[in-house]
Amino acid sequence: MPTAIAVTSADLVLPAPDRHTPGAALLHPPEQHDLEAALAGTGALLERHGHLVALVPPWLPRPTVQRLHTVRAILETDRIALLDIDLPPLGTALLARQLRQLSVCDFSPGIIASAARLLSHYIYAGALLGSVAKLDRVRVPVGLGAHARSWSPGAQFAVLAHPTPHLAKLGASGGGRGGRGARDGRGGARGGRGAPSHGGARDGSRPAVAPDLPAGPDFATHLTFARGQLASDWVAAELAPAWQVQGVMENPLPAASPAWWGTPKLVEFAAGIPDLSVLYQLVASVRREQCRWCGLELIGDRCGFCAAPLTAPPPSAATPAGTGRSGP
Repeated sequence: MPTAIAVTSADLVLPAPDRHTPGAALLHPPEQHDLEAALAGTGALLERHGHLVALVPPWLPRPTVQRLHTVRAILETDRIALLDIDLPPLGTALLARQLRQLSVCDFSPGIIASAARLLSHYIYAGALLGSVAKLDRVRVPVGLGAHARSWSPGAQFAVLAHPTPHLAKLGASGGGRGGRGARDGRGGARGGRGAPSHGGARDGSRPAVAPDLPAGPDFATHLTFARGQLASDWVAAELAPAWQVQGVMENPLPAASPAWWGTPKLVEFAAGIPDLSVLYQLVASVRREQCRWCGLELIGDRCGFCAAPLTAPPPSAATPAGTGRSGP
């Protein structure tokens, strides 16, 4: 059986793109399942799949995170990976689906777990907001002018939280010059974009968009969006053509999205690589290493299961070389 990919809420499970992609495992929060049920359910997943990879975004409630760590500790297993992934809710759901796609490939559990950090760099996550008055400054810088304009009737803002924070005020209808430019042909051709390279665009450029819109990905993507309490078609009608996405899908809004974005008046969106062959090529092209602590395969600089770094940290000034222990 493929490695199980788990999320903590059913609204983070996007529809499978094909009949081969398995569903996601659901790890219920403490208010839904008691500890005994959580232990039984997780144990059954390990018995069936061998390994479990769970996404643990920082916006999860503290009791939910504590429950995940408690279950892993009581089961005394090194076959559960709890991955700290800092993406907005819809972006987290998109990453979970990509991992579900990869889980049926010939990658070992360690490669799948450590691939999450790599794939997150290629997810473009943002939202159309009716207000940025409560948008966390740590996530996206918001100036005093934008805060003041949030109180204007009909104000709307295009916000990109990942991979590069960007904020722009749009017209009251949610329209921007980028959308009109894309319809007039200034957004560039749809073709010519394929697998991403690790260094970004091959020619150093991105699809042309107007200055008031966030720069889009320079590789082929599909865009998923979810409506909150904001009546606007801007994401599908304006942003999608400007970003030259190859497909658009609407999905229900995750319950955590209004709190993450600071307002229920939003349309959240996330663009990512949809093609399994491209995802496979991206992961397979990275050099594989062996974790010095647990022995699993990994890519990147940290093991997804035991969190040990690829290389041992240098000895501290207070600890003579060769006398200290290193671990995850």
